Amino acid sequence: MDIDLRHHGATITADPAFAPLVLESRRDAVATLTLNRPERLNALNSALGQALLDALNGLAEDTAVRAVVLTGAGRGFCAGGDIDLLRKAREREDLTEVESLLKVGKQIILAIATMPKPVIAAVNGPAAGAGANLALACTTRIASEHASFTQSFAKIGLFPDFGATYFLPRLVGPALAVELFLSAETVTPADALRIGLVSRVVSQDRLEAETALLAERLAAAPPIVARGVRQTLYLDYREQLERALDEEIRWQVTCFRSQDCLEGLEAFLQKRSPRFQGA
Repeated sequence: MDIDLRHHGATITADPAFAPLVLESRRDAVATLTLNRPERLNALNSALGQALLDALNGLAEDTAVRAVVLTGAGRGFCAGGDIDLLRKAREREDLTEVESLLKVGKQIILAIATMPKPVIAAVNGPAAGAGANLALACTTRIASEHASFTQSFAKIGLFPDFGATYFLPRLVGPALAVELFLSAETVTPADALRIGLVSRVVSQDRLEAETALLAERLAAAPPIVARGVRQTLYLDYREQLERALDEEIRWQVTCFRSQDCLEGLEAFLQKRSPRFQGA
């Protein structure tokens, strides 16, 4: 059994500030990508997004890899966009970082969803906002008892992105999707299993082992069959998904410029209820 350790996004040093943003490990034909900003619950910024995209693109072209696992370091899967970064950008009315993250996010979601091999989300903790939608873009999801899923955008005056409007209605139905988008209610692991967000829930200490077993089973499928199944199931997949992603970006920019977004971000950081005015 061969294990290969790689990294993306930085040089490995003893200083956590310079740790790689995405860790890559391999066991036989399975590659695992670990988001590595544990001190921020793996919140997304442009640098982490680009490191993840580079890693995904590399694995898509690697014929030795037959299944991919996506997970997070520490106690969270991914907290979504970095709130502190978003607040500072909104106060400056600076769209540069936000547009950069949205553009790389579009490419990340397309890379996951159109990967010619299965991608398994091992959701080890909170998955919120764009982080929840990274998981939804994957072929299947396995959650630990510590996981949770939140379409948290409405809490801060923002629009669902990273493919949310495409994937969530197809998994849980349009009515429940709208409810989750507008209420920003947190979904527990048990409810996630009940409504079809995940395929299984396991104890925290069994997540790695159960994910490995599932990944090994999927990786054992003939590569031509795996690729063919993906392509046949989603003949019009990329075009429809890309349209949805573009619409999300358009609406997200509009929402980010609003006073409601500034109010939502400030309220979140001040731990109070927002007072949205529709402007």
